[in-house]
Amino acid sequence: MRKKIEEKKWRDILSDISENVTEVSYRSWFAPLVPMEIDEDAAVIYFATSKKQIMEVLEMRYIPVFERAVESVYHKKYKVVVKNKTESEIQQQLNMGTTQIPSGNNPASAHTSGKPPISTPKPKAPPLQEENELKEEYFLNPQYNFDNFIVGENNKYAHAVAYAVAESPASTYNPLFIYGGSGLGKTHLMHAIGHYILEHNPNMNVLYVSSEMFTSELIKALQDPKNSSGMMTRFKNKYRSADVLLIDDIQFLEGKESTQTEFFHTFNELHDSGKQIVISSDRHPSKLRELDDRLRSRFQWNIVADIKPPDYETRVAILRKKAELENVEIDNDFLDVIDLIAEKVKFNIRELESALSRIISYSTLFHEHIDVKYARKNLNDIFSTRDFNINCETIKKAVCKKYGIKLADIESSKRKREFSHPRQIAMYLCREMTDSSLPKIGEYFGGRDHTTVLHAYDKIASEIKNNEILADEIHQLKEDIE
Repeated sequence: MRKKIEEKKWRDILSDISENVTEVSYRSWFAPLVPMEIDEDAAVIYFATSKKQIMEVLEMRYIPVFERAVESVYHKKYKVVVKNKTESEIQQQLNMGTTQIPSGNNPASAHTSGKPPISTPKPKAPPLQEENELKEEYFLNPQYNFDNFIVGENNKYAHAVAYAVAESPASTYNPLFIYGGSGLGKTHLMHAIGHYILEHNPNMNVLYVSSEMFTSELIKALQDPKNSSGMMTRFKNKYRSADVLLIDDIQFLEGKESTQTEFFHTFNELHDSGKQIVISSDRHPSKLRELDDRLRSRFQWNIVADIKPPDYETRVAILRKKAELENVEIDNDFLDVIDLIAEKVKFNIRELESALSRIISYSTLFHEHIDVKYARKNLNDIFSTRDFNINCETIKKAVCKKYGIKLADIESSKRKREFSHPRQIAMYLCREMTDSSLPKIGEYFGGRDHTTVLHAYDKIASEIKNNEILADEIHQLKEDIE
């Protein structure tokens, strides 16, 4: 027999859950749920959400916590099922009963008999929940926090300023602009900032959004003629009432003049009000050519921190941390596999972790021992692409295209900086990205000897440390070559 979940039971379940997860996790994944019904015969209890991400995170991480809370309230074991439904489907099913069951976000559901109320900070802006309007909500990924962010030479400055911002929002580093290539940890740091702030300041209004979704919401608001239904007002209130605005991938705003204008005013309003702004991009602000000069200038008002590809030691540390989180037994064979992956996958943390996850998954499914031979066999498509497609010729062509010179120029003895500098960069990349020896690299550049190649490598390596623009150019070249 199926019946509605009693309101008091739902409040008690939420209360139990709130005692066993962090405040951030409770607000992000449990409070938005809507209790639907309980099937006593099949011992199944159903909940719904209009956000697919919530369903996926709950299924992946929190079902055991959920089921223990249900058992403590009903004194019986039930299987918890979370369904992804549209808001209209949820409302239609609720209306079939006599009582509308509130979700955990409903203030009326916060008081429980015999248990303390569940505190869910309310947003300062009017909710954007009208049907077909600006109803997107953005949650912080619970897996992205400072505790599992591996710090190395490539990212220690960005990590330090991000942590300082999290500890004391809007006091020193405002705005904070973090840039670097895809898959290097920018989003991880932004989510970590949000988590830390909410853990220590739960009443703060922290808003994380990608610039793509900011644009999407603005477009919806602009479709409201003369702001007749107040969509533009709600849009502005939502973003301008944030205590902390975390906006990801700002490069998406390039070429979008209306969106840039709105973000310019949002930026000014927040900054003038002493609110924290954190921005990420795949490039240094000066490289965002199609962005309004006023925005580029503001992005450089305070700290601009870059994240470079991780060095070998950091890659190994990342993989070991990943293995620990996956509860993998790390024996000598597995350490050899970690070394192999760290050696082969150099420029993207996401790809690095993906390669390890793939090996672990294969091993689990087929009950096979993980060693170097097994890894080479099952990651052959990744390794072969990197081993055979990247060579000195590929690198020379990419550098020539980047700097607008000919192959003959890069191989020549011309000493003008417009030729010598790209030549040195190409030599540097050949040593970084291939297994070619110094003499072999010299052969690709007009028969130069190994000392010339070594000098070029050392010169560029030294310049990168003090020249953010050059470091960014070389990182972009690496991504293009890969």
